[in-house]
This record gives sequence, structure tokens and C-alpha cells, in this order.
Amino acid sequence: MGKIIIDGKDLILGRLASRVAKMLISGDEVIVLNVEKIIVSGKKERVIKGYRLLFEVRTLRNPEKHGIRRPRNSVSIFKRTVRGMLPKNKSRKEMLSRLKVYVGIPDEFKNSNPVSLPEASKARLKSKYVMLEEISRELGGRV
Repeated sequence: MGKIIIDGKDLILGRLASRVAKMLISGDEVIVLNVEKIIVSGKKERVIKGYRLLFEVRTLRNPEKHGIRRPRNSVSIFKRTVRGMLPKNKSRKEMLSRLKVYVGIPDEFKNSNPVSLPEASKARLKSKYVMLEEISRELGGRV
């Protein structure tokens, strides 16, 4: 039940999001810094194509109507990923309220000591990757 600060630089999106979800479930307040430098494994073209396909969802009854609104900026993409890993009950909203995500490092966290997550680091990755910042730009969002 404490405050956990994580620097997202060079951490893998899925692994980081699952760890953050576990922390939120246990009742901790989680702060993620440098969210634009989180990485997604895979070739750039394939990853961006996968995110773009999410925007092309149409309904069966009305093919002219688009599907749900999808996140475009890196903060929203990360929050949406964590949300998908939380249990689907009434406390999900309360858990998400304990998650704070920042682009870069705000002044109030300059001197903080972030927690290291070696199991989510880029060092274990052997393939190509894309930063969340690049995905956000390709989708037309701000960083």
C-alpha cells in the first residue's frame, strides 16, 4: 500500500503493464515516468499495422459506422493496455485512479529513485522493437 515510481525507459509494454496491473490490484499507487520510451516488440511496419487495424473496425449492422474510439497518444495507449489486464469488476475504475502516467519526468519526480523491473527490460529482447512515441506519431496522436 505504498507509492511505487517506475521509469518506463526501455521497458517492454506488455510485461510492464502486467506488473503494473498486479501492483494496482494489491492496492499500491503506481507512477510511470517516460511512458513515450516504452517499447513494443516486433518490426515497426507490423506493429503499426496492427494498431491501425484497430481503427478500421466497423459494425456488422451498419458498415458505415466506425467502432469504438481507440487511444492515439502514448499515455492513453499505456493506460488502455493496463486496463485490459485488470479484473472486470466495479473496483477497476478505482484501481485505474491510482495509476499516474507521465510523458518525460516532471520536476516533482526529478530526485526520486525509480523501481527497477529487470524482467521487463529491453535486455531480454532479441528482436526488433518500436517505441510508443513512434506508434503514437503514426496514429496521428501527440506524444
